[in-house]
Amino acid sequence: MASGLKQRALPRDYLSISESTILHLRKPYIIAWWSVAFPGFGHILLGQYFRGMGLIVWEILINLHSKINTAMVYSFTGNIQMANDTLNPRLLLLYIPVYLFGIWDSYRGSVELNKEYKISEIKQTPITKYKMNSKGINFLDKRSPVFAFIWALFIPSLGQFYQQRILASFFTLLWTVIFIYFSNFLEGFIYLLQGDFARSTEVINIQWLLFIPSFYFFTVYQSYTETVELNKLFDKEQAAYLEKNFQSSDFKINKGRLVE
Repeated sequence: MASGLKQRALPRDYLSISESTILHLRKPYIIAWWSVAFPGFGHILLGQYFRGMGLIVWEILINLHSKINTAMVYSFTGNIQMANDTLNPRLLLLYIPVYLFGIWDSYRGSVELNKEYKISEIKQTPITKYKMNSKGINFLDKRSPVFAFIWALFIPSLGQFYQQRILASFFTLLWTVIFIYFSNFLEGFIYLLQGDFARSTEVINIQWLLFIPSFYFFTVYQSYTETVELNKLFDKEQAAYLEKNFQSSDFKINKGRLVE
């Protein structure tokens, strides 16, 4: 039984030159909620980058083809007929099952990874501190969640870059640039600052614009929370190092009697 647990225990982190992936407790309903907000986000939070990126690209392509964002805006403003005329149903029925699957799979994956995390904590599996080769270096250290939050507020992806999540960072940055360009967001923002509200509304492409809030707030959330978890793992690694190298082998904590 013990050997079985040892074989099953996952490492508590994986460092490469381009990624910092860690195993930690996650709230399954939070992961599922992010999958509701945008398919793929929940998987990104679980460290399942390629699965998450695939769902994100699927969501964008189907949404663009079916004009879901534009139809949603018309529906929210009471223009039901315009929403029906805009919506392209040819791929819509393919969108729904994949959307529901993303929610279910991210919730299920979160529950299973939490079980593996608890086993890894019990078994005290090793924590990787450094990764270095000819392409660069990555290491586990204390990083400020506030700085990660602030950089993510300025430009989505910079918080991920600060965490040494290079793959996720460039993926986020690429799509952010695409969304801003095709939505005419900056042009509309300039007209808004000039007080030309009619011109600002006219140049904005709603279909592309509605992608931006989800990406923006997701990267802010991920940058802050994942930096907190990286710091917790760093503390565990430091505690294990000090205990192994400096704590006396006969050191014991004497448990006292509980005082009412």
